[in-house]
Amino acid sequence: MSKEKVVSDYNGYDYKTEFWEKTDRAYEDQADRMAIRKLLPKRMEKFADIGGGYGRLANEYLKRARKVYIFDYSKTELDQAKEMYGDKIETRAGDIYKLPFKDNELDGLMMVRVTHHLEHLDKAIAELYRVLKPGGSAVIEVANKRTLPKMARFVTGRSKINPFDQSVANYKEISKDGFYNYHPKYVENIFSKVGFKTEKILSVSNFRSRGLKKFLGTNNLVKMENGAQQLLAPIRFAPSIYYKLRKPEE
Repeated sequence: MSKEKVVSDYNGYDYKTEFWEKTDRAYEDQADRMAIRKLLPKRMEKFADIGGGYGRLANEYLKRARKVYIFDYSKTELDQAKEMYGDKIETRAGDIYKLPFKDNELDGLMMVRVTHHLEHLDKAIAELYRVLKPGGSAVIEVANKRTLPKMARFVTGRSKINPFDQSVANYKEISKDGFYNYHPKYVENIFSKVGFKTEKILSVSNFRSRGLKKFLGTNNLVKMENGAQQLLAPIRFAPSIYYKLRKPEE
């Protein structure tokens, strides 16, 4: 998403149709929404969906904020968002490492399904901290390196990536430019060093499995997910870990 090295450029790609609508990802979509409803503040003045693309999750925050921005690298996706939501949102395109917002401008922000594209997560988190006002809230989803399937693949020798250490995992077999997963402790150390205070953690998409989808169905998995998000948060084993962070008052 940096102009110097774009890890995932969705310009010209219909992410909405190809990734979400043509595939069996209804469970993942509902799991994301469930977490966002639990974590986002009820009332905000200025809010930004960082890496928000075409606004898949916009209905979860439009009624919570007076002013809404969707930021993304892809102008293709931002054009879709504008077509869908019109004057309800303002779109901004650019580099996530140099966000087009002023210092302390936003009351709230979220970043979902973005970290796996980021080679320099620490720089991106520092930018989020910069643009958030003191007392503001950030909801950040992180692609987890330490999941049970990844542990199983490593222990049985099917993967050389060790999910137990804190080094950043780069799955080049998924994307030649990089597909990054992070150990929870590594991420939480970045949050702390930048200055964020962690208020709540959720374990999300706990049952992401083709087999489970086929056997139990989406509706049953969503019901199971609701209770599991808080219950399983302490062990950090889910594909997505959600953090509610606060920038301390000055």
